[in-house]
Amino acid sequence: MALRRPELLRLLLLSLLGCRLLAVELTSSNTKPVVQEFQSVELSCIIKSTVTPDPRIEWKKIRDGETSYVFFDNKMQGDFVTRAEILSRTSLVIKNTTRMDTATYRCEVAAPSDTKTIDEINIQLTVQVKPMTPRCSVPKAVPVGKSASLHCHENEGFPKSTYSWYRNSEPLSPDSKARSHNSSYSLNPATGTLVFHAVHKGDTGRYSCIATNDAGFAKCEEQEMEVYDLNIGGIIGGVLVVLAVLVLITFGICCAYRRGYFANGKENGESYKTPAKPDGVNYIRTDDEGDFRHKSSFVI
Repeated sequence: MALRRPELLRLLLLSLLGCRLLAVELTSSNTKPVVQEFQSVELSCIIKSTVTPDPRIEWKKIRDGETSYVFFDNKMQGDFVTRAEILSRTSLVIKNTTRMDTATYRCEVAAPSDTKTIDEINIQLTVQVKPMTPRCSVPKAVPVGKSASLHCHENEGFPKSTYSWYRNSEPLSPDSKARSHNSSYSLNPATGTLVFHAVHKGDTGRYSCIATNDAGFAKCEEQEMEVYDLNIGGIIGGVLVVLAVLVLITFGICCAYRRGYFANGKENGESYKTPAKPDGVNYIRTDDEGDFRHKSSFVI
């Protein structure tokens, strides 16, 4: 007896469902978990369907193109031995996470009794790290009209930090449209650089910087920047005083030369002094010798 059309459709549907039930299939409640450093996280891997009573479970870590085992042969591997465990037969729990745990984790299940014997699912784990206290550089004093650069940076936070500057505890807007008409600075939130193109007296104050990311924020201590006026009159006066002192010194040296204070003995006409005659010695000058000759006389 030939089967009716509805019965054929029902048998075909049952056959398809039976094939699907014989295929191992995985799912996850969260394929992109995010956790802060030093906290615990569960990497969800759920067997949605299988007929194999004891499927083989493996976890692998993929970071910077390198693959390593996390769970293999029913045992934790590497540094996960003391800080990870399997939950609900297939899910992975990592305790005390660090920034080095940020990676792709692959859950693989082998079910020999199923028609599709292997299935896998990837979990992308992100471990967020709070920023450290940023290093801030603020010039102590800048003359009016000159440029000034303030720097703020830290390299520990993940994701990368963005930066905001404060003057006297008031935020400085990076948006040029939100500033007052006499402001002349540029602020880059990505690099933490604050540049004043031409400072004025109103820029004097206490400056601080905050580094922020999804995990938290950190602030550097306030630093004072003073903007001062250049005393042009004082500078010119000082130069004139120095020039006057140099002129007076030169005039005094010339006068001393003219009065002969710096002349030597020969220039003053000093003659050679004849040594005193010792007792018993007579000096006689002769025309032939041109000098003195002595004649000794001894009293015996």
